Amino acid sequence: MATAGKVIKCRAAVAWEPSKPLVMEEIEVAPPQAHEIRIKIVATGVCHTDLYHLFEGKHKDGFPCVLGHEGAGIVESVGSEVTKFNPGDKVIPLFISQCGQCRFCKSPKTNLCEKGWASDRYDVMSESDTRFTCKGKKVLQFMGTSTFSEYTVVNEIAVAKIHPSAPLDKVCLLGCGVATGYGAALNTAKVEPGSTCAVFGLGAVGLAAVMGCKNAGAKRIIAIDINPTKYEKAKIFGATEFVNPKDHNKPISQVLHEMTNGGVDFSLECVGNVAVMRSALESCVKGWGVSVLVGWTDMDDFAARPIQLIAGRTWKGSLFGGFKSKDGVPKLVNEYLEKKVKLDEFVTHNMTLAQVNDAIQLMQTGDCIRSVLSVALQ
Repeated sequence: MATAGKVIKCRAAVAWEPSKPLVMEEIEVAPPQAHEIRIKIVATGVCHTDLYHLFEGKHKDGFPCVLGHEGAGIVESVGSEVTKFNPGDKVIPLFISQCGQCRFCKSPKTNLCEKGWASDRYDVMSESDTRFTCKGKKVLQFMGTSTFSEYTVVNEIAVAKIHPSAPLDKVCLLGCGVATGYGAALNTAKVEPGSTCAVFGLGAVGLAAVMGCKNAGAKRIIAIDINPTKYEKAKIFGATEFVNPKDHNKPISQVLHEMTNGGVDFSLECVGNVAVMRSALESCVKGWGVSVLVGWTDMDDFAARPIQLIAGRTWKGSLFGGFKSKDGVPKLVNEYLEKKVKLDEFVTHNMTLAQVNDAIQLMQTGDCIRSVLSVALQ
């Protein structure tokens, strides 16, 4: 490529400070260094975690930054010592790395990795080092990816090479939301055939959890949301029943206990709300019920009565659906191409990068499942 080894000037949506609209700017993207890959981002989803950092976390040291972590693109150039990627490869940048060498990567018990931003910088949600500058200022790369930019630079341990026929405007959703919910049901909860499940929150992550429950063979999948317009979408992914907590004058856990003769076998909290997390736990049957925290938040403490766990319930957390990122994402892409995993049905809005603030507003109001932004021409 003619741009290899050179600084690239391109468009990006910059978050200069918390709680303010993103600003379309021209940024400079430095060439990749050793073990790094520069990627032309073709498409990106807008995920609630982007909104969390902008409107809820608001850590002053996490700005200015370029948000976005659910993208897909094409390798533009590679740094020295990169041997498994070439210009032209289709790839998905990953917010969880997989170095393959640390004790976590070597363990089958987890998908965590000691390398990358996530090892100790959950508060600012980015590494201090960056390949972005704008107007002479350093701009951070959100979650190590920053897909709200036409070009980004990512460490090779956080990039997955995918099938060359994969449509990037669909498989980008496997960079976060769909993989997160789907894997939470299959890998973390380990939903069993014939079981009864409850999914709290019907955004993209929740709907993906519904899909995971269905593919695991669950008999009843109860979808829970305060927005009744989402039920028809939930049915597409496999929900068998819908409950709106606003329709009841008793706790939702009590409603579910009455519906299921004592509680569900598996519950998944896909909102990121500590009160809902407790409700999801309390909705599980005693003895063997499993509840999984999937929604992202680090703002509040959560609480439960000890007897709820002593009585045999299990409370678990799930990050990126338990998938080891570099191994799992290419397999998920192949499952989509084989029509085993739905992706098209999540996309409710197709927009441009310049419309990113409109996409953020759609997510804030709950008027979309996933908006996919066209970033750079393929």
